[in-house]
Amino acid sequence: MFDGVISSIGSFLKLGGPVVAILLVLSVFALALILLKFMQFQRERVGRHGRSNRALHAWFHHNQGEAHSMLANARSPLEETLATTMRLAAAKADKGAVEDEVSRLALGRLHDLQRGFRALDAIAQVAPLLGLFGTVLGMIEAFQKLQEAGNSVDPSLLAGGIWVALLTTACGLAVAMPVSLLLTWFETRIENERVAIETMTATVLSHASIEKAEEQATSADSGAPRLVTGESYAH
Repeated sequence: MFDGVISSIGSFLKLGGPVVAILLVLSVFALALILLKFMQFQRERVGRHGRSNRALHAWFHHNQGEAHSMLANARSPLEETLATTMRLAAAKADKGAVEDEVSRLALGRLHDLQRGFRALDAIAQVAPLLGLFGTVLGMIEAFQKLQEAGNSVDPSLLAGGIWVALLTTACGLAVAMPVSLLLTWFETRIENERVAIETMTATVLSHASIEKAEEQATSADSGAPRLVTGESYAH
């Protein structure tokens, strides 16, 4: 059975020519890269926000210890940036410094997730062009054979050359379409992660700013001098 598959692939490559061979190599490379990205997204819990939502809920209900413990083993970019925001907010760090640190951390993690996207995008764009190039070469070869046939033209000769030429275009589209769809899906997941990071960290910082303002107001009230009434002098 394995020998039959190898033989079929060999016949297909011989029929399609070097362009189909190049497209086959690109498809194998794209498949390997896509599988690696799936594994990376699964390992880093991209798009899984349940733990972060629970930690944020605990933070709002003044259970900071519980919130920190939920994010102790942070793996996703959202969990790591949220844990960092909570830690710095609890330490009364300056809001601008917290935002800078969170932005730096989020940018690095999201950039790491985007590695390989340019290669997938290049394959999605080049594969149809390679297929079209193979078709043009095949049509040129078919018409050359037709010219060489002279008056004894066999319609099957032209038809056979045309369908072999169109085979490369079909192969190019077959490679480009799934790669383009999966790349769009990956990019959407990362965009959702970025929005979640911005939303949740901004919520924590806003809540911390409100609490800080309330503490300052309470401190100011307690330190203000009290008015002395006449009853205070009564013995």
